[in-house]
Amino acid sequence: MRLLSLVVAALALSACGIFGDDDEDELEPLELVDIETKIKVQRLWKTNVGGGAEFLRVALQPAGDGNRIYAASRDGNVVALDPQSGRTIWRSELDVELSAGPGVGEGLVVVGAAKGSLIAIDADSGEEMWRANITGETLARPAIDDDTVMVLTIDSRLRALSAFDGTNRWIVEQSTPDLTMRGSAAPVVVGTSVIAGFDNGRLVAVNVASGDRMWESLLSPPTGRSDLERLSDIDGLISVVGQDIYATGYQGNLASIAAESGQILWSREVSSYEGVAADWNNLYTVDEEGVVIALTRRNGDETWRQNSLLRREPTVPVPFQTTVVVGDLEGYLHFFSNFDGDPVARVRVGSKAISVEPVVVADRLFVQSDDGSVSAYVIQLPESPGDAPAVSDEDA
Repeated sequence: MRLLSLVVAALALSACGIFGDDDEDELEPLELVDIETKIKVQRLWKTNVGGGAEFLRVALQPAGDGNRIYAASRDGNVVALDPQSGRTIWRSELDVELSAGPGVGEGLVVVGAAKGSLIAIDADSGEEMWRANITGETLARPAIDDDTVMVLTIDSRLRALSAFDGTNRWIVEQSTPDLTMRGSAAPVVVGTSVIAGFDNGRLVAVNVASGDRMWESLLSPPTGRSDLERLSDIDGLISVVGQDIYATGYQGNLASIAAESGQILWSREVSSYEGVAADWNNLYTVDEEGVVIALTRRNGDETWRQNSLLRREPTVPVPFQTTVVVGDLEGYLHFFSNFDGDPVARVRVGSKAISVEPVVVADRLFVQSDDGSVSAYVIQLPESPGDAPAVSDEDA
């Protein structure tokens, strides 16, 4: 597999050598400017899980089950954390490098290893339950539904395994283009089907129990003559609201798809490898240049766009109360109004990049940096008379 990052780096170096420093300056991340802080963001806690994920674009991010927050690090640690205090409840030290997860459900915490194995841990105790060979690296968080664990590997295979012992149940495979981007979209369960996006631009629905393909939808038809021009990977976040699926592909479209049939209800020309997030009214994405875009969920009409994060490698925007939150390559969290896209707050988690989107559980925002730190944030509401003073926010 050839990685897009290597191709882009080679092209950038060639351009600098031919055209000089002006072109190099144009590729620099946009410098941040001061903003007016309109909301109070407080960090509740911060803890270190592990490290080793810098520049690797792995799919390690926190996950919750309503009682605990679970996180994993590149160097093999999996932890359960108290969401209120950040206290470590248990820590499992695995002897492998991890590349994806954790997926959480049915009493299991499941992570993917870089050398092609899937590991299931008891969510209550942290005890390892089983390991299974999946023959390829996964860069997508596993999905768990009832007694089935589903994982997408970078060789374009969607696998289902028994949640009890990790034995194989079925495999669905798609063709893999000669050139793909590094990354995969995490499968999502909708009713009795699991939805997966592939590097050939196809979105596929598979029956969880039987492995039968229910439908396929070509979200991003490849175009152009070269392998680079024909990139059409579906690598980012796939969102579901009711029976509507929202997904986007690189050099392709952002589309609304009917979950029961795979019919494309509407599509808009938006190229993104970070995916799309949704709330009840809007969709949020970030294009390949780093422009944050909001669209209406009903028909895909654009409502606002925010250009302040150009080339800063922003994550997909995540809805959080009245804001959408974006992480960037310098460790900043940017809070934008979900109404008009205006910046309302900015905090710095640390000096390392945030390469996976933050996660919202209840009224808290959890974010994992590439250095393996996990932090929890809340938006402080205005104080009422008689309220006790709020704890000062050292990050704002």
